[in-house]
Amino acid sequence: MRRSGRHQARWGERGIQPGRGIQPEQGRRGRPERRRRVRAALVAGSVAVGLLLTACSGAGSDGSSYDRGGSKAKDDNGFPAPGPVRPTGPSGTEDGTAEGDREGELRESAPPADYLSTFALDVDTASYGYARRTLEEGRRPDPSTVRPEEFINSFGQEQDYERPDGDGFTVTVDGARTAAPDGSRGEEDAYSDTFGQENRDWRFLRVGLATREAEDAGERPPAALTFVIDVSGSMAEPGRLDLVRQSLGVMTERLRDDDSVALVSFSDEAKTVLPMTRLGDNRGRVHDAIDTLEPTDSTNLGAGVTTGYRTAVDGLRKGATNRVVLLSDALANTGETDADAILDRIADARREHGITLFGVGVGSDYGDALMERLADKGDGHTTYVSNAADARTVFVDQLPRNIDLTARDAKAQVSFDPETVEQFRLIGYDNRQVADEDFRDDRVDGGEIGPGHTVTALYAVRVRPGASGHLATATVRWLDPDSRTPHEETGQIEADSLDRSLWGTETARSGLQVTAIAAYFADALRSGGGGGAAAPVPPSLRELADRADELASNTESKPIRQLAETIDRAVDLPY
Repeated sequence: MRRSGRHQARWGERGIQPGRGIQPEQGRRGRPERRRRVRAALVAGSVAVGLLLTACSGAGSDGSSYDRGGSKAKDDNGFPAPGPVRPTGPSGTEDGTAEGDREGELRESAPPADYLSTFALDVDTASYGYARRTLEEGRRPDPSTVRPEEFINSFGQEQDYERPDGDGFTVTVDGARTAAPDGSRGEEDAYSDTFGQENRDWRFLRVGLATREAEDAGERPPAALTFVIDVSGSMAEPGRLDLVRQSLGVMTERLRDDDSVALVSFSDEAKTVLPMTRLGDNRGRVHDAIDTLEPTDSTNLGAGVTTGYRTAVDGLRKGATNRVVLLSDALANTGETDADAILDRIADARREHGITLFGVGVGSDYGDALMERLADKGDGHTTYVSNAADARTVFVDQLPRNIDLTARDAKAQVSFDPETVEQFRLIGYDNRQVADEDFRDDRVDGGEIGPGHTVTALYAVRVRPGASGHLATATVRWLDPDSRTPHEETGQIEADSLDRSLWGTETARSGLQVTAIAAYFADALRSGGGGGAAAPVPPSLRELADRADELASNTESKPIRQLAETIDRAVDLPY
């Protein structure tokens, strides 16, 4: 069940309000000091339990333990924890121990005191694109490059979210149970080895946020784009600089006459190849500048970004969308190579002029961590292109959403009702977490979102047995891209709305199934096949491939067909 509009959650005597946490004057006496002790215990406990803090902890009804990050699998396989140190989930008793904990079980030393989950929105998709490229080459991606939210958000166009008429967001909240009520696979499920008693009380909760559809090219504001192009020696590999030149050539023809383009190239040094130039009758000049790009020397990415922003400021256009587009394999090896230090150099251009960064990754060897950090902290997003078809999608088909903005510093906060929710875990968004109390602090960085985008957050939620009524409230907050005026939109859901089957016909049409498959797939790649943490009993890769193949046939979706083929490649590769 979905409701939109402003909403004040029903929390009774607990003194909890959406987006505000537990209020000391309303909550139990001494709560602020207890919260400080809890946080200190969590930091100390993280050293001892490590992976425990990344997913839901506690015991299933059959006595089996399911921790927050699938720590058993991570310990056995030696892969790093997929989630942040900061946990989510309920407190239990007054002394901080969770209800139902048994002596000797793996659990958190001090569960948190609230039922809030807060994060900055993210529309990056580079992690999935790079994983797909790596698997096509017969290699498994490094687990550190796998970010579940980017796998999930790669299928935004498969979601059935309503869209707003103007700027801002709609909020859709729905979900499904991951097993039949008795813990069996259920009549609709032809697979016998996926779900059992451990999954009986678990649900997937999907929070879907959508912006308005992208306008036709003639209706959007003019764009002033500064392309910062890597021409280092590593870009000589087929599928790198040649792909970039081809992409820019096609895009130059697609842009409007009142759009402007500047070109900056960098190797060991950076230079402005073309100052900001209004297209109009100058397309030939732009093509000539693109044709001069040739690979040489090393990669001074810091110099490229710094010169790119200087060029963007020099060519700043009022009333236009001013954006820096970085095209690189991000294998920085000369000059400044630290993302934070690079961003410090361009801080004034970002803050004073609102120039955002769009990172486009290329190459079989790709500096994923550096590019992702630059985009996240540079008020932008990333994608990855591996071939001409990908490039056409990014620079032609999806150009408006990648250069225009409808929301700045967007954040989401989900308030879970302690009367109905026992445990919860946000899947992904590990480095996008925001302190609960900073949700309405507009000085705290959020995500920059364009038209035509959707953002999906998937939670694993353990519902209290027999619970009914209000389950969760989701709120999105953002700033108008021009006036910086804050806005909010809210949706909520009841517990019984999550009783439908995950693998039923309704969920296939809604896009929830592809969301679950993408999350399970990312979790499997990140855990090295050790079981993962997206749900207590995740499907095998073979089963996921079969699920995706069936869904692709039913929906006739090309992206889902591509996902099925990608999972199938992973099945046959050793860990």
